[in-house]
Amino acid sequence: MTPANGAPAPATEAGPQEVESEADAFRRQVDDLVSKTDVLERRVKEVVDFYDGKKHGSGGRKGGGGGRHGAYSRGMPDLMRQFGVLLKEISSHKDAWPFLEPVDVVTLHIPDYHKIITHPMDFSTIQKKMERKDGSCYTNVREICSDVRLIFANAMKYNDDQNVVHLMAKSLLEKFEEKWLHFLPKVESEEKRQKEEESKGVAATNTSREVAIAKLAKDTDDELNQINRKLEELRKMVVHRCRKMTTDEKRKLGAGLCHLSPDDLNKALEIVAQDNPSFQTKAEEVDLDMDAQSETTLWRLKFFVREALERQANVASGKMDENAKRKREICNALAKTASKRIKKQP
Repeated sequence: MTPANGAPAPATEAGPQEVESEADAFRRQVDDLVSKTDVLERRVKEVVDFYDGKKHGSGGRKGGGGGRHGAYSRGMPDLMRQFGVLLKEISSHKDAWPFLEPVDVVTLHIPDYHKIITHPMDFSTIQKKMERKDGSCYTNVREICSDVRLIFANAMKYNDDQNVVHLMAKSLLEKFEEKWLHFLPKVESEEKRQKEEESKGVAATNTSREVAIAKLAKDTDDELNQINRKLEELRKMVVHRCRKMTTDEKRKLGAGLCHLSPDDLNKALEIVAQDNPSFQTKAEEVDLDMDAQSETTLWRLKFFVREALERQANVASGKMDENAKRKREICNALAKTASKRIKKQP
């Protein structure tokens, strides 16, 4: 596993090819964030479903693993053996070689690895823990699933998004999540069977499932925070590259604002208010002086108006593109991040 080695290039005036390259890099980063958000969305649903079930007494439970006896001893070990087959398919993939053994920080000359990755994980460590006979072995399939995700999360955290190890980890994580979705019904079925036996008097003292879910929730929260930081970096990058808007562009922007739906117009005014806290967005009449706005505000408005008008046209024709919707959510997240930062200022 190796970090990116490229040093930052000196600041120079970008030519057409460089601008295009930067735009492609930005699009790749947005696509990567969309992909990560999709994975985290599934994890959030898994956590929410668990606690909803626990709240209503139909899913989650404090004795989720069934201890070392009763329901656990009959069903869960067999399920873990089946999961081992799935794990073998992932670890045998041609791109899995960087994740088979613990990271050798000495050989790879990466002394900062353990400062960045506080909980290392690899397939050999998982396999050894699955084979243990003492109380330190896995007691629940979800625990193994959490550690598999940790392998790839660590690789993507340490290596930048253009590094080959990052890309291999991202691809394998997507393959694993797809296989997990097909395997999950078996897990839920076994957990349901355990719950039914518990209701008949079978003692349930093991809390491993709840521990695994709690760990999943924490890991997901950490990754969401990382995505928020990345969104803020992208926002700053876009703002930094903005040129000065021409008078004609300001005129067209003003005309575009007039064609927005009431809801989108309110959102546009909120963008203005983020750089102008005294700007009254709720007034009956709003006087918006384009020449008085910062370049940051003008370009954010232009991007927002363009996408809003395209969205209105797509909705009207019934051809809303799902991928564009996801990218728009990323852009909205950028705006929300900026809004929160301004609200926190005294």
